[in-house]
Amino acid sequence: MALINLKDLLKHAQENKYAVGAFNITNLGFIDTIIDAAVQQRSPVILQVAEVHLRYVNLEEIAPVIISAAKKVDIPVCFHLDHGVSLQTVVRAIRAGFTSVMIDGSAHPLEENITLTKEVVRVAKSVNVSVEAEIGHVGGEAIGEVAPTAHSASKETFTKVDEAARFAGETGIDALAIAIGNVHGFYKGEPNLDFERLAQIRSAVNVPLVLHGGSGIHDDDFRKAISLGVCKINFYTEMSAGGVSRIRQYLTDKPEVTSLPDVINRGFEEVKKIVMGRMEVFGSKDMCTPDKTLCLSCSDRTCGFIDPKFTPGAKTILYTDLVDEITKVVISSMKDNPSG
Repeated sequence: MALINLKDLLKHAQENKYAVGAFNITNLGFIDTIIDAAVQQRSPVILQVAEVHLRYVNLEEIAPVIISAAKKVDIPVCFHLDHGVSLQTVVRAIRAGFTSVMIDGSAHPLEENITLTKEVVRVAKSVNVSVEAEIGHVGGEAIGEVAPTAHSASKETFTKVDEAARFAGETGIDALAIAIGNVHGFYKGEPNLDFERLAQIRSAVNVPLVLHGGSGIHDDDFRKAISLGVCKINFYTEMSAGGVSRIRQYLTDKPEVTSLPDVINRGFEEVKKIVMGRMEVFGSKDMCTPDKTLCLSCSDRTCGFIDPKFTPGAKTILYTDLVDEITKVVISSMKDNPSG
């Protein structure tokens, strides 16, 4: 099965009204933990590395490990760059083997966001890599010791329907991340998603929609958002906090323990449990079974399921000869925009 790009994966999710969970990797232990959860739930999965988390992992070193793990299982795995903020990071991710990238220009004015996103789309699409982007602004991003800080959404940064339609139409992106009351990390108070705005965006935009800030949102709100067009849900904070909580309890129960691997494994046991639960709520559980016919082929292997809606275009991309191709596209873009 191995790797698949985001466009092909979310096409199936959109047609079958479920969402694929996108789980961040900040440590090698997350890789097998999340993949094992997906295999057990027979669910497609998105493994992502965020640019903000490159303080924890080396992009070029962790990519081969994720790719190797994905190629050994019989479910579709999308390898995604989360919140890339520059063309340079996007190109690094593509060269390392990511099958999908997010360019986040949401902190820029609309025109600058469109220009940056179009440039990334031009580079990524030349090598069959999918592109996610964001319009509006999902706040609350925090890492390290400040990560427990709670945040609330500001309506001033919510996605505007007309801007979403223009942005998706002009950039050629494959997925659109939107702000409808969702925030990264922990929520201050109860999450209050603007479902009316979500429905309006869905009517105005054809590409699959993405909900960031999944930790803390209630199950019923997830289901409603999915029914209104959300096909990808980012989820990290809650599984990380859950793992830490499990470790705290383990150390309380067994203060004499000195085996670091056993301590860490307790945390990942909880992470796996949480991820499996999210897959069930998102509706992706059992999508990789014969009766659901989710067949996403790659050049290495298939799981044996056949869906006539899919073509053999979803391949594990090997980037041994990719540098020249990307360089040509980037140079061409620079010539077309000499002032950029």
